[in-house]
Amino acid sequence: MTIELFWGSGSPFAWRALLALELKKLPYESRLLSFANKEHKTPAMLAMNPRGKVPVLKDGGTVLSESLAIVAYLDRKYPEPPLFGRTAEAAGQIWKQISEALAYLEPPVTTLARAAFAPEPPKADLGAPVAEVKAELKRLDGELKTQKWLAAGEITAADIVLLPTIEILLRVAGKDAAKPLDLGVLPLEKTYPALAAWRDRLRALPAYDKTYPPHWRG
Repeated sequence: MTIELFWGSGSPFAWRALLALELKKLPYESRLLSFANKEHKTPAMLAMNPRGKVPVLKDGGTVLSESLAIVAYLDRKYPEPPLFGRTAEAAGQIWKQISEALAYLEPPVTTLARAAFAPEPPKADLGAPVAEVKAELKRLDGELKTQKWLAAGEITAADIVLLPTIEILLRVAGKDAAKPLDLGVLPLEKTYPALAAWRDRLRALPAYDKTYPPHWRG
C-alpha cells in the first residue's frame, strides 16, 4: 500500500512529516490541501482527523495525525535511517532537544508570527516572547558551535522538529511589522553563525528543496 500524506503549504507540522518521509526515502503520495478552500475541513478529512488539522498520514489501514506521532510511527515502521537514534543515550538527547524546542521556542515564535502576519499592527507588548526567542537562539547557537547536528552526531528528529520553526522565525524577522520588535535575528550568519551553518547544512539536502512550502517560493 502506498503511503499518503495530507498536508498544507506553510504548516510547520506538515513540514516535519514531509521531511521524515524524504529523509527516509520512502515512496508516498503527496496530497496538498488548500487552506483557503478549507480542504482540510472536508468530511473526508474530518473522518481521518476530527480536529481538521494537518498533517494526516495514511499507510494502509493506519491513519495518524499529529506530526510527532507521524515521525515516530515512520521511524518504528521503517527504521532506516533512524530518526530517534540507535542508542538509549542518543534517544534521550534527541527527545531533550525536541522537548526544549516545543516548550521554549515554538510558543514565542508562534506568538510573534501571529502578530507579524496580522492585518493590523500588534497592540500587545511582545517583549517577553522576543526575549524568550533570543535566549533559545543563543542556547542553540552555543550548542551548535561544537556539533553539526542537534543530537546523536547525525541528522535526527530533533533537527526535523526545529527547522520549520526557525524558517518561520526568519520569515517573521523579514516582515516590516517585526522591525520595531528588535528581534536581532537577521542576518542569521552574523547574529547566530553556528545556527546559520546548521541551517545551511539542512538547506543543502534534497529533502529541503522537495518539501519547501510551495507558496513561499518566489
